[in-house]
Amino acid sequence: MTGCAQVQQPTTAQAEKPAVSNVIMKFDIPADALGARDPQLATVLAKAGALAAAQKRPTVIRVTALGQDFKYINEAIWRGVPQQGLKPALENLTTGANQTYSVSIQPLRAGS
Repeated sequence: MTGCAQVQQPTTAQAEKPAVSNVIMKFDIPADALGARDPQLATVLAKAGALAAAQKRPTVIRVTALGQDFKYINEAIWRGVPQQGLKPALENLTTGANQTYSVSIQPLRAGS
């Protein structure tokens, strides 16, 4: 047929299912928002804490940032975690300069 795209048969690599991600949520932290201590960033971080705490299974929140910024990020996350109930684990992973900061929430696995 002319003018129509040919449908290709999937190869075995395409037909395989991708690895299942167990990440509940992941987002990058914009450097300018962090530098300005943007209230919207604090709100998003608090909502991430609330989301992690609301899961039926234990979760871990992984924060990737420079050491100097952990205090601000962690405090904003904990503001969203209710006083009662399941508390998520929090892991701080130090990144290099000029690397992207991020927050991810995942189910807590034994040995994590």
